[in-house]
Amino acid sequence: MLRRTLLALPLATPALAQIERSVRIIVPFAAGTSSDVQARLLGLHMAPHLPQPVVVENRADAGGTVGAELVARATDGHTILLGSNGPLVNNPILQPRMPYDSPADFAAIGLVSRSPLTLTVRAESPIRDVAGYLAAARAGSLSIGSSGQGSATHFLIEQLMAAAGVRLTHVPYRGSSLSVPDTLAGNVDSVMGEISTVFPLWRDGRLRVLATSGPGRSVLMPAIPTLIESGFAGLTGGSWAALVAPAGMPAATQALLGTALLRAMDMPAYLDRQRELGADVAGAEERGPAALAAFWAAEMTRTRATARQAGIRADPA
Repeated sequence: MLRRTLLALPLATPALAQIERSVRIIVPFAAGTSSDVQARLLGLHMAPHLPQPVVVENRADAGGTVGAELVARATDGHTILLGSNGPLVNNPILQPRMPYDSPADFAAIGLVSRSPLTLTVRAESPIRDVAGYLAAARAGSLSIGSSGQGSATHFLIEQLMAAAGVRLTHVPYRGSSLSVPDTLAGNVDSVMGEISTVFPLWRDGRLRVLATSGPGRSVLMPAIPTLIESGFAGLTGGSWAALVAPAGMPAATQALLGTALLRAMDMPAYLDRQRELGADVAGAEERGPAALAAFWAAEMTRTRATARQAGIRADPA
C-alpha cells in the first residue's frame, strides 16, 4: 500500500526542469527487432510519468555501435539508449577499436528485462531432447546456427560446447530472422534462437525446442526444460535490455528517468505485454542504477572469459 501511494505522488519540480524537449530513446538496431519492440513498449508506458513526450529513434549499423556512440556523445540532456548485450558488452570486448568506452561513457538507469534463448531443431528431427542432441553431436557432425559471430546466441553455443565437451559446427547468420528459417528449411541441423522468433513456429508445431536458457522455465514454454534442468548447473544465457544515459547527463534527469522507468515496469499492461514476448521483467531488486551497474560489470567479466576461452573474434564483415 505504501509503495502504491508513493508511486501516485507527483514528480518533484526540480527534476521536471531538467527535460525541456521530447525524451529520445535511441534503438541501435532496425525497426521491428526485439530491441525496437522493447523500446516502444517502454516509451509508451514511461510517457505518462514524464513532463515531455517520448520518441523512439532507430540508428542501426555496426552491430549497435553507431546508435550507442550517438548516445555516448549526446549532450542535449534528453537522449538515452535502449542498450543490450551487443553494443554494451560484446562489441567492446570483441572489437579492437571502439568509438566509446563501455561502461565508462554511460550512466546506468535500470535493467529492463532478460529474454532466454532456445536450443531448437526442426519438428521432423529425430532428436527429442538435450541428451539426444549431445549424443548426435558426439556421433558425428552437427551444425548449429546463431544470430551472428559474437552474438549472445554464439556465446551460449560456446558455453554449451565447453560444458558438454562436444564440438558443433557453428554457422553464424545476421540475426535470428535468418537463422531460424534456415533451420526450418533443413539447411542447418539446429539453432540457438531468440525465443520471440522461435515461439510462433514452435507453437505451430514446425520446430521442436529442446531447452530454454533462462534460470527458470519460460512462461511461454512451461513444458520445456531449461539447460540447467538438462544437466548443466548454472548454464544460462540470453539477451537483455537496459536503459542507459550519457555519462554527463545531470543526476536529477537520470533520477527522473529512473522513476518513470520503475513506474512503467509496474503497470499491468506493460507486464502483460512482456509476458507475451517471453521476456523476464527485471525484479525489483535488479532495476536500480546500482544493480544495473553491478550486473553490467559481471556480464563484462563473464563474456570476456568466454571469448578468451573459445577464441571468439569479431565478425570481420
